[in-house]
Amino acid sequence: MNTVPGQYRRVSVATVDVPLTADALTAHFTGREVYRHTRYVVVRDRAGDATAVVEVAKPVTDALFSPVAEMRVLALPDECEYVKRPDIDTGVPSALVAAAGGSRCVVVEGRYDHVNFILDPAPIRISVADVVPPQPAKLVDQAARVLSVAEDLPPVELQPVIVDMADLARERPPAPHYLLPCRASGFQLDGAAVSFLDERPPKGDWTLIGCARSRAIHEHFYGGPPDDAIETCPRKLFPPDGAGPLLTKCCLLENANQPDGLSTMVVPWGASLALVKQALADLATAADPAWAPA
Repeated sequence: MNTVPGQYRRVSVATVDVPLTADALTAHFTGREVYRHTRYVVVRDRAGDATAVVEVAKPVTDALFSPVAEMRVLALPDECEYVKRPDIDTGVPSALVAAAGGSRCVVVEGRYDHVNFILDPAPIRISVADVVPPQPAKLVDQAARVLSVAEDLPPVELQPVIVDMADLARERPPAPHYLLPCRASGFQLDGAAVSFLDERPPKGDWTLIGCARSRAIHEHFYGGPPDDAIETCPRKLFPPDGAGPLLTKCCLLENANQPDGLSTMVVPWGASLALVKQALADLATAADPAWAPA
C-alpha cells in the first residue's frame, strides 16, 4: 500500500500505439531501452484517454540506457486515473494522496509539469486537536503546511478536531465578564465584557477562559487563582483514547515535544514547524513503521 516513488525522476512517461493490456505492454517494453534512473513508466494511449503504470527492471550498469529485462504491470486503465493539478508538488506523498479519488492508482501531473503516482493509497489518518480562536486553528494549519512540502513523510491525512472557546463558555451559565489570555485571540461572546490577561487589567469579577499557564499568570498578577475558570488546554480536552494517532498541544511544554501514551504526540503551544514535523513523523512511524518510498 501507499506505493509512491521517492524521486519522480524514476518515473518516465510514454505514449504508445499498442493496447494498454498486460500482454501488449509486456511485449512492447521487454527489451526496449529505458533511461538509467527509470524504474516506473506511466503509459498513455495516443488519444490521452487511458493510462497504465508499469514497473521495469534492467541490468545493473553505468550506461545511460539499458534494455528492459523484466516488467510488471502495476495498474491498468480500469483502475488508473490521470489528473492535472498544477498546484501540487508531486514529490510530496501527502499531496499526492490529497489528489487521489477512488481509483486504485492515481497519476498526478503537477507543479513544474512533473508526473508521479500513488498506488493503493492508504493514508495514515492523524487527528489534530486544537482550540479556536484565533482562526484558523494554528496547529491544524501548521500541520497542513508541513505536509504540503514534506517529501520524506508517508502519505498522511489530517482529521481536525476543533473546539471553539466560545462554545466552551456557552456550555455553562453566562458570565458578565470573561478574561482571555491575550487580545490576539479575538474572542467575543454575546456582548459580555472581555479583558485580556496579557494587558494586566485591574482585577475583576470574571471567568478566566484559559489553561494552567494562564491560571499561574493570574495567580502571579493578582495573588490567587481566578474565582472561576474554563479549561482550554487541548491536551486536557482531548486525552488519548487509543482510537488512533493524535497530535495536540500544551502550553506547559516549551522547547520539546512529549509523547502521551502510544499514539499521541504533544507539541508546545508555540511549536515551530520543525517540532510539528517531528511530531507528525513520530506518529507516522508508530502507525506504519515499515513505510518507505518506493
